Amino acid sequence: MRLLSSCLVIAGLLAGQAQAECIRPADTTAFEVTGLKTRLMVTALTCDANSKYNDFVTRYRPELTSEDRALNTYFSRIHGRASAKQRDDYVTQLANSESQTGLKQGSLFCNTNLPIFDEVMALRGGAELANYAGAKSVGQPIATGGCNAEPAPTRTTTTTTTRRRR
Repeated sequence: MRLLSSCLVIAGLLAGQAQAECIRPADTTAFEVTGLKTRLMVTALTCDANSKYNDFVTRYRPELTSEDRALNTYFSRIHGRASAKQRDDYVTQLANSESQTGLKQGSLFCNTNLPIFDEVMALRGGAELANYAGAKSVGQPIATGGCNAEPAPTRTTTTTTTRRRR
């Protein structure tokens, strides 16, 4: 019985945590654009393409700023006062992950990622950046899940039985 109670408590805590850490569509876009920006930053540093990265940041500054604010909002909502540290940890892990990918790919990394600059700069405008970023599938070092709708309230019914006297 004690084991069952412990399991129920843990399940409740995990369910609460999963609900608290849900990712909304605006959050998804922020993570995807941040992932793309980080991939391009690592590519620029690894492949000596700093001017291409600067051109990207200059052209998409309004969109990048907006998505950065959305990312801050996500971390504030999920982590409260610890949001700045959690966000910094996330960005560091994301950059490290992209760097590790670069090390694993060796010379293929630049051949694979330098064309992304041309693709991004060929977009017709900032409105297309989020869709493009979503299609690039940058691996994320953070576990997030979709927000589930609030469960419908359960209706309980009580049945009473009466004993007949004989």
